[in-house]
Amino acid sequence: MTIGISIGDPNGIGPEVVLKTFSDAKNLAACTPIIYAHVDFVVQQADHFNLQLHIERLQGRPKNGVLNVVDCWSESFQPKYGTVDAKAGACAVKSLQAASKALQQSTIDALVTAPIHKAAIQSEAFNFPGHTDFLAQEFGGEALMFLVHADLRVALVTDHVPVKDIAMHITANRIESKLKAVDHSLQQDFGITNPRIAVLGLNPHAGDQGVIGKEEINTLSPLLQSINIDKVEVNGPFSADAFFGSKSYKNYDAILAMYHDQGLIPFKTLSFGQGVNFTAGLSVVRTSPDHGTAFAIAGKGEADPESFAQAVQAAIEIVERRT
Repeated sequence: MTIGISIGDPNGIGPEVVLKTFSDAKNLAACTPIIYAHVDFVVQQADHFNLQLHIERLQGRPKNGVLNVVDCWSESFQPKYGTVDAKAGACAVKSLQAASKALQQSTIDALVTAPIHKAAIQSEAFNFPGHTDFLAQEFGGEALMFLVHADLRVALVTDHVPVKDIAMHITANRIESKLKAVDHSLQQDFGITNPRIAVLGLNPHAGDQGVIGKEEINTLSPLLQSINIDKVEVNGPFSADAFFGSKSYKNYDAILAMYHDQGLIPFKTLSFGQGVNFTAGLSVVRTSPDHGTAFAIAGKGEADPESFAQAVQAAIEIVERRT
């Protein structure tokens, strides 16, 4: 199986965790990786982190047991670790675009993305808050941010939306669409035939019967009482703090959170460094680690590759289930 790798921000820990992942023989044996960057940069990074790897510029068919590299920059990039830099952002974008094109052309079977810095990537030509929105445009479908680790799976109704704007996005149609996307992914990508899905409330204490907000009374509860998705059990809305504090999440196959921090804070608290960010709802498979560019430790050799390695393994497993 051929896995495409977008290198992420070259000033962050993305290149380090990619190379550390494939310095492990079992990960290199599990797939044929193609890195979209520049071969000189990849070699320089391997030397910097003292990693012994077989790196080759891709010419013709990708080779097994080798880090195949596609040059998508005109020249190598000299990193300034820990720096927000438009040139680094441009390199990250070129890598992502080249890897996405390869995915569209079926040159690769899945895409695993190293972390980008959302400020560094912004330009007139690329104006997306993150990977998910870009991929939704490129591949269509109901793109869904789905954080997965072992038996904990958290999906989001809204992802990169400012807190002040969240409530206006919490509509019955949007929630129903996300629930159907979660159901489809649980069955298609994770082999769960009769999913149980928990839905969190928007407000503290799920609104306390309208005392702290009306969204649960006006939107969430009526929808959950009337929704009928075949072979799926949907419950809620639950108070988010009590739901995770009481470990009720263990009774469900997935949790649908209303917004980014409501879902990701408990997810990362419970599984940080081992979780995977999976973009469900697309016709293609894309995963990424559950962390960002980690500029504070970039270039120091301290980055843990476990989450990236898990993202590679998840991509392989999901492709296998789909096929």
